[in-house]
Amino acid sequence: MKKFIALALSVVMAFSLAACGTTTEKEPITILGQSSSEDNLNIIRDQLENAGFTVTINMQPDYSSFQRAKEAGNFDLAVTGWTTVTGNVDYAVRGIYHSTGDYNDSPIIDEKVDELIDKGATEIGEQAAATYTELENYLITEKAYLVPIYSTVKMLAYNNQLLKAESINQPKSRPGRWEAYEYIDAANNDTRPLVLTQTSASPTSLDPIQANDGTMNTLSGNMYVKIINLSDDDEITTDSSLSYAYAIAEGNSEYYFLLRDDVFFSKAEGGHAVNTGVRVGGEDVVFSLERAADKNSVASHKTYTLHNHMQTIEMVTDLSELSSKVDASTGASVLETLTAGIDGQISSLTTDKTAVNNAAGTYQVIKITTTEPFPQVLNYLAHQSAGILCEEQVMSLNSKFTVEDYDATKDVCYGDFGAIKAGDNHLWCSGPYQFVSVDDYGITFEKNPGYMADSEFAPKIANVYMKFIKDASSATSSFRAGEVDLLGTVAATDVSLIEQDSNFTVMKRDSNGVTYCNFNLREGSKFLNEDLRKAVLYAINQEDFVLFNNGYVMPVYSTVGTLIDTGNVLTQDLEASAQYLAAYQESVNG
Repeated sequence: MKKFIALALSVVMAFSLAACGTTTEKEPITILGQSSSEDNLNIIRDQLENAGFTVTINMQPDYSSFQRAKEAGNFDLAVTGWTTVTGNVDYAVRGIYHSTGDYNDSPIIDEKVDELIDKGATEIGEQAAATYTELENYLITEKAYLVPIYSTVKMLAYNNQLLKAESINQPKSRPGRWEAYEYIDAANNDTRPLVLTQTSASPTSLDPIQANDGTMNTLSGNMYVKIINLSDDDEITTDSSLSYAYAIAEGNSEYYFLLRDDVFFSKAEGGHAVNTGVRVGGEDVVFSLERAADKNSVASHKTYTLHNHMQTIEMVTDLSELSSKVDASTGASVLETLTAGIDGQISSLTTDKTAVNNAAGTYQVIKITTTEPFPQVLNYLAHQSAGILCEEQVMSLNSKFTVEDYDATKDVCYGDFGAIKAGDNHLWCSGPYQFVSVDDYGITFEKNPGYMADSEFAPKIANVYMKFIKDASSATSSFRAGEVDLLGTVAATDVSLIEQDSNFTVMKRDSNGVTYCNFNLREGSKFLNEDLRKAVLYAINQEDFVLFNNGYVMPVYSTVGTLIDTGNVLTQDLEASAQYLAAYQESVNG
């Protein structure tokens, strides 16, 4: 079937190089991708071969193998993707385009790119939109640093005879909220495991700051509480967070968070999740966010650039500071804003989480001061990398070696998936679900009995099983057979098949997910040549991807385009592609 599709696309896209008036020779190019992206790889191959390239596909079975091949430089063009899970444009560009970006592994090293990203981060409204549009024009139109393919329609499917429709959430950016899911038959909530699925059987790490990819975003997002969250529509909210309320002081550099006292760490013991009795408090927030902001706090820090705008994280000890500071939005005092989030008054503050007693008016307040006015800090605090960990538990492992001396072949750091799978489940979870066990087939989670137990945010379903299924078509088959209850991602080619059965519902919405290709821009790569990059860029026809995916993907110009309407459109131009290719080959061959 795949060969037939590729042949059909070749017929649709075929054209004569001679008609373009060029005598260029075929240019070899290697495209790297994962097996889950096989259809995309085939379409890109056909388009490039029809534009004068000879294409070799380097297809890896999973994300880890893909990353290893990428790090080794075994590619010219890599098919990858990015989802702006924080809902703000800075996140859509900083990590993957800025020279200091954790995921800028092409890498793009360009002072103008850095300047525009840093400028846009300090702006709002029309000013920010203009700066980010300029950035997109420079990245794609002028420099062709990447090749946009499409943006996705976010789709999930669930069994409507099993799960309450009103409990199924489909956030635009953040991972699905497991704690909200609920069975129609309430008796199932405590007895029937909810079966979900993901493609990777090897999460990168379960330390929130050591990974930022699809292997663990959903897992981490449900294992660790944060001090702020995003709503399903990307608005800042305190719902199901560690805070009752937050306030921004005048000047947009000081941020205050009023912590709740009904969240406790859980751990796995005897095959089940148990409440450790250790409260998640301000001390843990300070520890977790300081290490998130410290580039050298762990080996292989993957999320540092999301948090390096935090200058200090501290606990407030003086109530008068809260009453003297003015809320930037309302003009009321910060104390009034925080108090509005609770029933009762804040009578005293403490830096000792064992002394907290909200019912008696004793609270903890966290203050974060940024290096400059930076309201986007709230979006980053809603990211999974800002998950709150237990300092004692993390340091019980990480204090045994220094970051400089860390050896992945023998040292076990917090979140080490290999060690956890081998039986050392050292995870203490602050979120709604505890990681209990894992084998080659999936991960078992149980609800954290100490997570907001008497509130509306307490998990409804007691047990969740994350089943490993490598490809989308197999996941769909398992779902239709009743072996999976909810598909967090539905392949566009499977939507009509699933919707034929009235027992299933497919939810659709726009997303911040973008599939694109980046070039190998390392020293010695031929794609340091701008003409060659543009030859690839203008060979791409995004409409072929829209057609293949039955209209469930959309044209896009960059990762900016899902958040700001820049007006930019990529139009295939085979004549321009051939001219750029000829210019490159002439510069090389003389």
